[in-house]
Amino acid sequence: MRTALALQDVAQLNDPLVRYHACKAMARGFANSRNSDEQRVQDARVFCAAVIDAYWQTLCKRYKSRMKPKGSQYLEQEIEPDALQLAADTGELIAQFPVEDAGYLIGSIYTVMLPSSLRSSLGAYYTPPPLVSRLLDLAEKAGFDFGKGTAIDPACGGGAFLAPVAMRMIKRMPKASAEWTLKRIGQRLRGIEIDPFAAWMSSVILEASILPLCVEAKRRLPNLVTVGDALNVSNMGTFDLVIGNPPYGRTTLSPEMRDTYSRSLYGHANLYGLFTDLALRLAADNGVVAYLTPTSFLGGQYFKSLRELLTAETTVKGIDFISDRNGVFDDVLQETLLTAYKKEKSNQSANISLIMPQGLNSAKVEKIGKVKIPKSGEPWVLPRSTADAKFIANLEKMPTRLIDLGYTVSTGQLVWNRHKDQLRSMPSKSTLPLIWAESVTADGFKFSATRRNHVPYLALSAKQPHLVTRHSCVLLQRTTAKEQARRLIPALLPQDFLDEHGGAVVENHLNMIYCEGLDIAVVSPKTVCALLSTEAVDRAFRGISGSVAVSAYELNALPLPTVDQICELEQLISSGCPKATIERKVSEFYGEKTK
Repeated sequence: MRTALALQDVAQLNDPLVRYHACKAMARGFANSRNSDEQRVQDARVFCAAVIDAYWQTLCKRYKSRMKPKGSQYLEQEIEPDALQLAADTGELIAQFPVEDAGYLIGSIYTVMLPSSLRSSLGAYYTPPPLVSRLLDLAEKAGFDFGKGTAIDPACGGGAFLAPVAMRMIKRMPKASAEWTLKRIGQRLRGIEIDPFAAWMSSVILEASILPLCVEAKRRLPNLVTVGDALNVSNMGTFDLVIGNPPYGRTTLSPEMRDTYSRSLYGHANLYGLFTDLALRLAADNGVVAYLTPTSFLGGQYFKSLRELLTAETTVKGIDFISDRNGVFDDVLQETLLTAYKKEKSNQSANISLIMPQGLNSAKVEKIGKVKIPKSGEPWVLPRSTADAKFIANLEKMPTRLIDLGYTVSTGQLVWNRHKDQLRSMPSKSTLPLIWAESVTADGFKFSATRRNHVPYLALSAKQPHLVTRHSCVLLQRTTAKEQARRLIPALLPQDFLDEHGGAVVENHLNMIYCEGLDIAVVSPKTVCALLSTEAVDRAFRGISGSVAVSAYELNALPLPTVDQICELEQLISSGCPKATIERKVSEFYGEKTK
């Protein structure tokens, strides 16, 4: 490890943030050098405890205090001298930043040092300061009174929210003695954290953020963080504000847990969905819930029950889409948003904005508009930009869906890894073409099986006729990201290809849009494919989708032009009009003015 030499290089850097990132990179390198995950976790905690100790001692020198940080077993354990020096320098460096940044800066070092498997299971991704500040603003606008209300973060991590909440409480409280103010903070603020080390870190950073108050009062802040799984903790009481960045990721529930949270579940359980349900239980009447979560709950069938619960028990007051998912959280590529709910029943529209983080302590907020949130559990169709606000509003007036055209959506029938013994590289009398997602391109259908583990044919048994597709349909890729030029990538599976081979088998990384019988189809599959290929329909889908999945549920909910308009489109296609004409006509159907 070149820590000693590297530290000399870092010391030459003038920008504290650049120096911080250099220290963080060296800490990650130190963790990566460990021989086992167990050793890596141990050293991550000892290293970060040393960072926290150095940070605390630097603040105490500043305020002329001899207070020690709350005790931890990791403060007593040894670490390599170079790593210890790096930790000490990092803690002193972090003390140069605003105190509300410390939870994020130290927590980010801790999480990048953890094994990725543990980090994922804990859902440990700490929130950057400008997003914390904005979420506090949304909570206040939604009706939370920082001057007297109570607050809890049920998954508080390293204290990225608790410290800023405490500081804003102090700022909004009437002027009083330091002793009284400290006592009120102890009565009004709580945190819960499943990781014991992170819970200790959160307690220390929270106290450090209000250290001048402790020094003046000559009192310590009581421990306000409980170690435990908030989803299983009982008798927590209710609070005026439930705030935080809950963990993400699918989880397996015991029968008892599934029963407890059944009201918000449909199929797979996601941790942040469970924590959202928990927040509604913790929030008092007229209380506020302010969360940073992925956008995936906005659409998709798995979150239908959660959407119904949210609109039944709360009014959505504000939603901020976070403009750039890369660089916001370390190693996280999910699209995220900030949302504030008030536990009341109201017909108010939700304020939609876009927040663009700009450095460690600033962000630009762009107001987009107001949107009515449906109470039926249907996807929340929301604009992501000011340019989309009017377009998305037009979608509310478009009742046509794929089912009205005689079409339905399902995933491809074949889960390939369950049929490995039937995969074939060469055709024979018993094989049919196997259609993978790679065959669906922006230029249409191109039969291909060149990627890893892909082979072009499947040998069928007599008991598998349900796997065979014999009629032309629209194939659509099931996974795309918002950064891609298109979210909807469809291609027509041609009838002549199916006739030539006697059918085909579609793999389940593709959606199939088909009609049960051509006699019930209002328009041809070719027309449906052309419609889905337009920029206007892609734009409409982006307003529905909150994840990288292009789900059958969302496709079935996609607002489309009227049946008469789509029939008009079919006539244009049959006449051989150019694609530009199709694009222009569909844009007009969606209420857009075209030249």
